[in-house]
Amino acid sequence: MAHCSKLTAFITLRPQISAMKKLLIIPALLLLLSSCQKSFDTTKQEFIKKLWVTYPGFATSQGYHKYDSVLVVPNQESRYAELRLAKWIENELADFKFEKLSANDKTDYRILQDYAKSIRFNVNEFKSHEWDPSSYNLGGAIFGVMDYKGESVDDKLRAISSKLKNAPAYFEAAKANIHNPTFEHTSLAIKQNNGSLYFFKSVFPDSLATSKLSDAEKAAFNTNAAAAQKAIEGYVSFLQTDVLAKSDTTKMRSFRIGKSLYAKKFLLDIDSRYTADEMYAKAEARKAWLHQDMNRLTDSLWPKYLAKVAAPVDTLAKIKMLIDKISEQHCQADSFMSTIEKQLPELTTFINAHHLIDLDSTKPLKVRKTPEYAAGVAGAGIDAPGPYDKQAATYYNVTPLTGYTPEEAESYLREYNNYVLQILNIHEAIPGHYTQLIYANRTPDIIKTIFGNGSMIEGWACYGERMMIEEGYGKSPEMQLFYDKWNLREVCNFILDYNIHCNNWSEGQVLDLIVKQAFQQTAEAHEKWKRATLSQVQLASYFNGLTEIYELREEMKQKQGAQFDLKKFHEQFLSYGSAPVKEIRALMLGN
Repeated sequence: MAHCSKLTAFITLRPQISAMKKLLIIPALLLLLSSCQKSFDTTKQEFIKKLWVTYPGFATSQGYHKYDSVLVVPNQESRYAELRLAKWIENELADFKFEKLSANDKTDYRILQDYAKSIRFNVNEFKSHEWDPSSYNLGGAIFGVMDYKGESVDDKLRAISSKLKNAPAYFEAAKANIHNPTFEHTSLAIKQNNGSLYFFKSVFPDSLATSKLSDAEKAAFNTNAAAAQKAIEGYVSFLQTDVLAKSDTTKMRSFRIGKSLYAKKFLLDIDSRYTADEMYAKAEARKAWLHQDMNRLTDSLWPKYLAKVAAPVDTLAKIKMLIDKISEQHCQADSFMSTIEKQLPELTTFINAHHLIDLDSTKPLKVRKTPEYAAGVAGAGIDAPGPYDKQAATYYNVTPLTGYTPEEAESYLREYNNYVLQILNIHEAIPGHYTQLIYANRTPDIIKTIFGNGSMIEGWACYGERMMIEEGYGKSPEMQLFYDKWNLREVCNFILDYNIHCNNWSEGQVLDLIVKQAFQQTAEAHEKWKRATLSQVQLASYFNGLTEIYELREEMKQKQGAQFDLKKFHEQFLSYGSAPVKEIRALMLGN
């Protein structure tokens, strides 16, 4: 811990020092001042070390592999360790005068302050460790080690062997923690833990066969792996027989967290300039505007697609008819992934031609099937390397439609038609998540990078969609119509998430919003309901982040006038890692 007590003592003794001594002491005084100014950097470095010890799985996910062999048993002792970290943060921050920190350090100060609050909230109040069985899953931890390019297969297997040795205790603690879980999170836990078994059935045997481990090491690995597999299977059995089979599923804990917890979680997770209620009002206003614009576009496109059909009087019904007609233009189910792969170079070409942002062609992006252990929540998403493993590949996880019935596949493909699929790729890949996370990994300030603010990250991807359309990508009334529809989806994500958790909306009310008012396919609506039952606040991050970023850009335009440069704005905004938008706003506006 760094203090300035020596400097205070020196100042107190000033009257007793002669003029000559004062001259001699000036260099020492400057040195003391310098050490005080640098002390916050020391605190941040100490914090990172403590963070990785407390959360070794988090370290692995960020590309820091010193603790790959550690699997923390999620018991009361580990939760006490989390609370000790929160207390350490609070004590350290108390030693600094906030107003005297640099602008960048002020941002880190607030991020650390909020992180300590989040630890206390999650351990003491939110307590998802009691009601979310899906939080106990080794799949991601194992994959994070296996996918690391910087170590040999042998070293990876040694680390995983040590990790697996703790698996029985890990799942015994998980079973002890679970108290009145939700049906939805219990079902997800069963699916994902069963999915993680593929490591034991195929990945580990294949890796061991090619490794150079000694016979003793291989025997130890097999022993630990067998015990871990048995523990996972035992956990799944526990959830099936001791939890679900013995419960009236209609009387299990509700997945809804309620308005009070929602407001607190929104404050900590989203970290917005606005309250949840204020942003909800903005979402309702944006929905009304989008309906008006889509009605205008529908009137202009009606003669092209439905000239022989009388337009309904009801505005929403009219818009839906046109969208349904144009949505017939989509790829085939068996070419869904290949279509995504083909579109990515087209986005790169457009961005380079319009000088929107510098792209790093040296960082690979690989489209792949979503791993089984991560399946069950979203249909597509980016899996990016952390700041310590910057050269590793970024994966574009896509869930293929092989498990869909023909009717389900058709509904899904109508939703992700030829226009919407391009917007999805903007969001997930270029210049969305893939691009933003590469910039985040360049940021020298590790605090802003590892504590990626979800609303900033999702907001940037949503902003990227709007910006690309504004700059003329796919320029046509059809593309604008489907961008409006996509933006309406982001708006309704907020509306449905807020209402499900705060106002007890039913699945029927969500379907009405998504299908009738947001013009999405029924399959997508059911998927969104499912996602909202498994998460809280996250669905609100898209519209909140987009709104805050867009408002910042417009303020910068007004402030800089003719000097405003869109490319420079994008690159400066992304230079601050994944800090909350309100913190980036303060840095860019000089507040």
